[in-house]
Amino acid sequence: MIREFIYKYYIDPIRYGQPYNIVDTLTYALILIVAIYLIYRWLAASKIVRVDGKFVVATLPFVVLGGLSRVVQDTGMITSAWQFLLVTPLIYFVLFFFTVCALVAGSRLQEAGVVEDYLPVYAGIGIAACVAVGGLLAWFGLSSGIISGEVFLVIMGMTIASAAAVYGAMRYLLSWDYVADPVYLALIFGQMLDASATSYGIDLHPVPYQEVHVVGSNLIELAGTAFVMFPLKLAVLFPGIWLLQHYRSESPEALWHLILLAMITVGLAPGIRDMVRMVLYV
Repeated sequence: MIREFIYKYYIDPIRYGQPYNIVDTLTYALILIVAIYLIYRWLAASKIVRVDGKFVVATLPFVVLGGLSRVVQDTGMITSAWQFLLVTPLIYFVLFFFTVCALVAGSRLQEAGVVEDYLPVYAGIGIAACVAVGGLLAWFGLSSGIISGEVFLVIMGMTIASAAAVYGAMRYLLSWDYVADPVYLALIFGQMLDASATSYGIDLHPVPYQEVHVVGSNLIELAGTAFVMFPLKLAVLFPGIWLLQHYRSESPEALWHLILLAMITVGLAPGIRDMVRMVLYV
């Protein structure tokens, strides 16, 4: 009974690329919450780094790396069982390990006096990894003869336009001056990229993509269009940012920034993945 349950709701969706179900969705959400708290406790105890806005920005290349790495599995370049390391949820553990190694390396170099600040080293490792994986994907696209610059420009245009509209409404209509903070800008951009890529992929792209997340797929089915992702994102962004700022002074700084980083990740990483998949037609 337990074995069948595990295979049905956890293992088979990974092996066969099935959409998320309510069981694994809730499980992964719980794991994310626990992981944020454990990471916060570890960083607070080890005092390796100071978790602030600069740290969040320096971590963004690793978020992008997660999205790019996921596309490697989508292309089918890896045919062995190793490919499952690049599938949710295993990819989160792989990326977390790599990110921690980069973080510790940068911190140790700073302690040894080799560098004045660990952040450029830390971010640089993430950027270099993105370039390497991005180069691999570009090679795949050139080899297969499909790299659509038009798809990239359309999705990025949708993202920039919608992100600018959201930012303008928050800052100038609601007078939320704090949204000019780079971490909030990253949050808005990431969520709008996810909405833009999903909307374009399902409604406009020649390849029939589908939404794999439970809430999104049900809303798209009800609305009859994937562009419903935009109001869904707005329904999360506006109260989410207000609550984050409202309780910022009452929360430990490191924990607050880790929660914000998690919110950026769940938008930016899948947005990057979806966009690159559509550019490569995979």
